[in-house]
Formats: sequence, structure tokens, C-alpha cells
Amino acid sequence: QVQLVESGGGLVQAGGSLRLSCAASGGIFRIAAMDWYRQALGKQRELVATITSSSSTKYLDSVEGRFTIARDNAKDTVYLQMDSLKPEDTAVYYCHSPSFWSARGGYREVWGQGTLVTVSS
Repeated sequence: QVQLVESGGGLVQAGGSLRLSCAASGGIFRIAAMDWYRQALGKQRELVATITSSSSTKYLDSVEGRFTIARDNAKDTVYLQMDSLKPEDTAVYYCHSPSFWSARGGYREVWGQGTLVTVSS
């Protein structure tokens, strides 16, 4: 069974930094594209950052230059480094893969349980 487990959320003041981690298990991480989504209270979930299996990256315009997505295939982990945080970055952040391969399930979409990031002004 493929699992994505996030960690690293918390409370931070505006202008501060946090690093989120997402540890994958149960499948082949190195061939999976990985994303970070977020969902603020009362708003729709939005795609924040994507990293492909070849480490190409793409960002939501509002986080470009402040957030960095990276992956460590040796640790089956994807990271989201968040700098210069703003109150509007407050949300639950979710790790996601649109197509994660495992021997049991083949290619499947997978979501983590989410981690809360709160940025105070």
C-alpha cells in the first residue's frame, strides 16, 4: 500500500521559513511526479508546486521565488522549502502524486493526510 506522510507544519511569523517533508513508501518513488497542494479555510485546494521524476519544477505564481520543491530519491522524500512566508500562505498542505506505481496497485493517484501551516502577521 502506497503511503505519503507529511511533516514539518506549524506556526510561524510572517517573513519566517518552514520546510515540509513528505516521505513515501510502498512503491517506486524515483519515477513518480510529486506535488504539493494547499487548501485554505473556505477555499478550493490549489496546486502549489510540482517536481517531475527528472526534477523539473513548476510553481504557483504567488509562491514563485519564495518556495522551493526538491526531492531526495535515496530517502523517498519530497520537500517544500517555504521562505518569506505570508499570512495568505496559511493552509493545510498536502503531498500528492498523480500516478505512483506499486507492485500491488499499479499506477494510482495518492494523497497524504496534510499538515497545517499557520503564518501569523
